[in-house]
Formats: sequence, C-alpha cells, structure tokens
Amino acid sequence: MLSVLCLCLGLSCRTSLECVAETSAHSGTMERFTAIIFVLLVACICRTSGQTCEGNCGTKLTSCSCHPTCTALKTCCADYKAYCVEISPYSGTSFGGTDFIVLDATFNISSQVVCRFNNNTDAVGYVDENSTGHCISPLLYETGWIPLHISSDNGTTFSRVGAWLSVHTGKLDSQFKAALVNSTRWQYYGTPNVGGSLEMTWNTSLVRAARVNVELWGYRETGEPYSDQWQGEWEYLYSLAKDQPNSGSFSFLPKPAEKGFSSWELGSVRVSPSAYPDGMWNVQAAWTEDHALAWHLEEKFRQNSAVWALDKCLAWDQLENQLPNFLSEIIDCPCTLAQARADTGRFHTDYGCDIEKGSVCTYHPGSVHCVRAIQASPMYAAGQQCCYDSTGAQVLTADSIGGSTPDRAHDWGSPPYKRPPRIPGQSHWVYDVLSFYYCCLWSDNCHYYFNHRPSSDCRRYQSPSSAAVFGDPHFITFDGVSYSFNGKGEYTLVTSAMKKLTIQGRTESVNGTAIKATQLSAVAMKEASSDVIEVRLGAGHDGLQVLQNQKTLSFTEQSWMDLHGVFVFAPTSANVTVMFPTGAGVEVRLIQGTMTTTVLLPEEFKDSTRGLLGKMNGDASDDLGLSNGQAVQNHSNPEELFSFGASWAVSNMSALFTYDSAYLLDTYYHAPRHDHTFIPVFSVPESPDDPLGEQASEICSGEGSQFCRFDILVGRSPRMGNATRVSFQSHISLVEDLKPVTSCGWLSPPINGKKAGTTYLQGATVRLSCDDGYTLSGSAERVCQQSGLWSGEETSCVVPSNLTGIVAGSVIGAVALIVIITTIVLLSRKQKRKAARANQTCTSEAF
Repeated sequence: MLSVLCLCLGLSCRTSLECVAETSAHSGTMERFTAIIFVLLVACICRTSGQTCEGNCGTKLTSCSCHPTCTALKTCCADYKAYCVEISPYSGTSFGGTDFIVLDATFNISSQVVCRFNNNTDAVGYVDENSTGHCISPLLYETGWIPLHISSDNGTTFSRVGAWLSVHTGKLDSQFKAALVNSTRWQYYGTPNVGGSLEMTWNTSLVRAARVNVELWGYRETGEPYSDQWQGEWEYLYSLAKDQPNSGSFSFLPKPAEKGFSSWELGSVRVSPSAYPDGMWNVQAAWTEDHALAWHLEEKFRQNSAVWALDKCLAWDQLENQLPNFLSEIIDCPCTLAQARADTGRFHTDYGCDIEKGSVCTYHPGSVHCVRAIQASPMYAAGQQCCYDSTGAQVLTADSIGGSTPDRAHDWGSPPYKRPPRIPGQSHWVYDVLSFYYCCLWSDNCHYYFNHRPSSDCRRYQSPSSAAVFGDPHFITFDGVSYSFNGKGEYTLVTSAMKKLTIQGRTESVNGTAIKATQLSAVAMKEASSDVIEVRLGAGHDGLQVLQNQKTLSFTEQSWMDLHGVFVFAPTSANVTVMFPTGAGVEVRLIQGTMTTTVLLPEEFKDSTRGLLGKMNGDASDDLGLSNGQAVQNHSNPEELFSFGASWAVSNMSALFTYDSAYLLDTYYHAPRHDHTFIPVFSVPESPDDPLGEQASEICSGEGSQFCRFDILVGRSPRMGNATRVSFQSHISLVEDLKPVTSCGWLSPPINGKKAGTTYLQGATVRLSCDDGYTLSGSAERVCQQSGLWSGEETSCVVPSNLTGIVAGSVIGAVALIVIITTIVLLSRKQKRKAARANQTCTSEAF
C-alpha cells in the first residue's frame, strides 16, 4: 500500500487523483482512502505553489530543485524522477527500432504512451505488465542527444522530459545490430565468381517476438544537390521472409530485383516482429549496417557487372563535373601516422581502418591506419580521410587504390544534420562510397574516381601546439616553458577571446591538509556557445567522470558522443578526449590515480591565448604573464610564480565547474576561488634521512626528474611521482610526434617510365627510370630537400638518337615518295590535256 502511495506522489495532481481511485480499489477501507486523499491534496497544494518538476526540469526552485545536481545534493523535488526521466538503454542506432524503458516512473496500465523526439517526431510507446513505460526509437536523420518528451495521455500533454542518444550505425557496438556474415560477399554478389546463399545473424533480445519478418529497406537522395529540394529518404522495399522463427539467423538465395526496385542501390535489412504490417515505421527492430545492395541489383548487373558498373561510374563522373568543388576548403592531411594519431583535436581514428583493431582496411588495401578530420568543412560539409602504410607514410591515390580520399559528404555527418549532404553515414555512401564500388570495386576504372577524389598531400598541414598539466601540479606551456604552481582553487588554464575558448582547472590538496601540495582534480571547458564539458576525478580517484552542462554522462553504452558544439570520446574511464569546432583538443588521462591534461591548439590560435599555459606564439620569453598583463620577471622564483598562478583564479561569474556536494560548495563556490590561506612548499626538501629518498632516486631520472622528485618528497607519494614521470615523458613524445615535417609533394613518374619510392618527405629519395626503347633525360634520382623542393632536374623519357635517325630517314623517304607520285600524276594529267586539245582541233577542221 505504501509503495503505491509513493508512486502516486510522483504524478501530477490530475493523474494523482486517477491513481487514488486505483489505490482505493486495493485498500478496501474508507480510512485508508481518506488518508491517501489528504496526502495527495497536500502534494497537489505544493505543486500548485510551483514546487513540482513538471515543466521545470533543469531549473532550481525556491524550496527544491529539478536541476541535475539535485540528486547528489539531496535537494530534488519529490517528483523529480517522475518528470525528469532517465531511460535504459539510453542509446541506439539512428535507424530506430530500439525499445527502451522509462526508469523510476510508473504509468497506469491504461496509459496511452506517445514519445516525441526532437519536438517533431512521434513514436507510439506502451506500458508493460509492471506499469513500466516503453518507447520505441524512431528513424532519425541525425546523431547526438535528441530531446525526448513523453506523454501518457495519447499526446495531449508531454509532461516527462529526457534525452535519447542517436548513434551512427558504424559507431554502434556490434551487439546492438544485425550482422552480415561475410559482408564482402554481400556487397560483391553478382560479380564474377561470387554467388550462393547469404546469411545474417542478430541478438534475439533485440526483437522481443517469437516470429519475425525480414525486410529490405532502401535509401536514396532526391532533388537538386545543394538546393532546398535536396532530401534523403528511407523506404520499405519488400520482405525477404515473413513469419520466420526468431532464431537469431537467416539465410536466403538472393534474386535479382523486380522492376521498380533495381534503382535502389543502398540499403539495410531489418528484422522486426511479424505481428506488425510490412514496412511499418518505428517498431522494435534489429538493423544491419547500411551497405551496397549488389545482391539485390537487376539481372543486367549479374550478366556483366563490369559493364553495368562502368555505366554508373560514367554517370557519376558527369554529375561530379556539375557539382561545386569542395576540395579547396577541406583540411590537409598530417604528413605522418605519428602526427595523425597525435593531432586528436582535429583527427580521429576511422573505424573502417584501425591499427588498434588489426588494420582491416577493406576500402584502403595497403594501409594500416586511417583517420578522419573530425569537423566537416564549413560550406559543403565535406570530409577528409587520411591513410598511412606500415612505415608511417601517407598513402596517396596517385600511387595506390588504397590511398587517402576526401569526401563530398562527411561520413559522420555534421550539424544541423537532417538533410543532405549532412545526414550521417548515408550521404557519404551516396556520393563517396557507391561511386567507389562503381569505378573501383565492381569495375576497373578507378581513374574516374580519383580524378574527383584525389588525395591531398600534407604541404599545407601545420601541426598543433601542445601544453600540459600533470602531477603536483606542474605545467608545460605551448612554447615549452615548464614550472610548478601549487595553488589551491580554480584557475584559467587557457582563454582565447578571439576563438571564444575557455579551459579552467581545479586543484585540491594532496591527501587532505597535512601535505602542503595540490593536484589537478577537474577540468572544465567550453567554446563559444557549446555545451560546458567537465572532466573530474571520480570518487576514490579510480576513474574519470564526465559532465555535460553539470549532468553526468554515462559511457557504458557508447564511447563517442556528438554534443552541442563539441564531441567527446571516452573509450575507458581513464581516457577522455574533448574536441571543439576550432580544432582545439583536450586530452584528460588518469595515470595511477593522478589526472593529466593535455591541450592541443592549431596554428589559428597563435597570439590569442592567455592563462597558466601561456601565450602561444613560439616565444618562450613572454609565456608567463599575470592576468593584468604584467610579466613574470624571474621564472626560477617560486614565490613569484605562485603570485602569477594566483592571478589567474577564475571569478564567480566565469566559473564553469559543477558544485554538487557540500565539500565543493564550501571549498570553492562559497569561498575565494584562490585559497590565500594555503601556502605550499616551494622547494624540494633534501634530507639524507628521508625514507622516500631512495625511491625518488630509483624512480626519477633524466629530463623532468625535478618534477618527479617534488611529487615524491613533497607530495609524499611514490605513485604520484611515477605518474608524473610517465606524464612528462608522454608529453615529450607528443611534442616529438608533432614536430613539423617538410613535404615536397607528390612526384609523378615520367611518361613512358616508372618510379621507385612513394615517400615525399624531407630526405626521401625517388628513383626514376624509363621503359624499354626510351632514354632518360634529366635526373634519375631526386631527393626531397629542406626547402620543400625536389633536387635535380625534371625527368622525362625520350626516344634514343639511333631510333631518331631511323624515324627521320623513314619520314624523308616517305616525303620523297609522295613527291614522285605527285609528279607522275601531274605529268599524266598534262599529257591528257594536250591530247584532248589535239582532238578538239581535228574536229573543228572537219566541221
């Protein structure tokens, strides 16, 4: 009885009275009914006074809170969880079909649930036998967190508020989608020597039904490209099987598409309950990844796939000639694999070619790792892909079919999504992947494809600058100045008014108050109008916690999240990377319980940064400047450095941090942002009797050892000292990986010749030779110089001199023959004219 009462208290006044009627049926006594009525009336009075979360999620009310921090602070309104809902699972494919439940909210069995996504897409939900509300995610042409509103009165009111994470199908974990067994076979079906039955599998829990339908859905884009009429659409095509047992697998022998369907060349197979009509939208389902529908194409494709594909390739070539050129606005590729993996603010691993997962590079043979530019280009939403071989050199399409290729449509889409070419995944397939099948995989005509998708080399690439905070804490600025600042409080690490970027750091005492040293405990950041992202040490320092606008994010289902104006990647609880549209990247790592933060900024930030990480301009002498502009005079004076650091304490108005505990409120929010009462130890005490002295000598050696020794002997923690040593060495390696590299650009082989060597960086040698019957003119060997120019002279292959004489003699002979023939013809005509005149004279005389 009490549990039912508590559930009723979580509802609105109107719904609560409905709940009373249901409760009274179970109570059986008038006394209990009266008591319930009294409690509910009190609850309703409270709500009419404004103390309800219905319509107030995300706000702090006068006597209670509907803000995400209220749970930790224990200040939530009584109905907070009923209206500001959490869901499980919280994510699924953008294709839709994921069944998720509404946590901590109870529905009436008779409730008619409608779930509204992004304020414009409705999907019908249901209530199960446990009074738990369910929603089915719909097809969405976008990724990221989607606003969710839930109605229990068939869409009349939407009182419950939450969010749903729509995920690019390629980034979705394999357990959440149906799998094509031997996907290459599916996508080459009908080409020479590829046929037979096809098979797919799925996790039966994704479709809670005894029997299922297996359906083919197609995707296409219509309307004039880059016009208001350009649209993307998914459409049900036909069923491969109906009323099949939900066994988790299905195999079939594909038949050529019937007329009307053969024009659909991209699609996905959906498994859904057979209780629903064919092609019904927004039902629980398991989808395969979108793929080229070779197995479904018309009979003409199977008769001669190469000819069919060439026709498609030529049509695509003509279309590309009419579309705007996007190549000039995409970012250049990094020159080396080391740079590509280090520049985490602008490039991220391409899930289709990952060295960490065995380098299965289907579309880039010969490459071991590819990265994609994180941000799409500003005007055309184009993407950049960069691939590298086992030597770390960039692979170019001019040398290999597996080379780096730019994309008319970024594979991951780009805000505001929803329409081509910004639809995640599918727009890229239509303009960049299907055409690769036409020209390169189903026929041997790659030159058409690479004419429009040539690799960009790295001659314009500029490495980002990096700065770091680690240990107790120690700082290395963008221009390489290293120092320690042990203030306790919240400080500005980086601010750029020009780029509207702010990164702040919070420090706390090491092991309480006994030790006069501090460590980094949280980093908060935003750029322009982006979401505020905070990364902080979790309880017990055994993991990192990520917050979006003061709400904790869970990465248990997905490691990548598209947020507003920012991307976050968290593959483990000790590894978080934050990426902003300007190309700024922030890496936060947890190393042996200690937080390390690295900031990477592209060249566009030059001369615009201030804060504890210095002025990024290549000049180390002006890095350490107080917030009032005054420069630090003596970089080796710890007291002066302490004053410098204290000047960068954040103001109450500019703080980006979350204060969701009494400790944080008392220590930072209601106190000065720089604790003036905390005076740290400024120098390392060197005592032969120190029991940690021997460990410090063993752990700390080489460059940066002073930081390691400080953390062991002052912080009294060999573990922190070792973490500092690791962090310092990692930063040195990062700086080395990001060192600028000179590229001389691609060098073409001579006509009627060949080249040996496909590396075009400083010091690389390319050897050139000619085919049989030709002689080399120019340099046979060219070296990429520091100037960015190739040594030697331009190489060409010419016809040998003896061959030239033969050719010349042949030409002279031919000319002489022509002259002789012409002379004979002219003489013959002259004789004929004389004979004709003689005959005419004789005829006249006779007359």
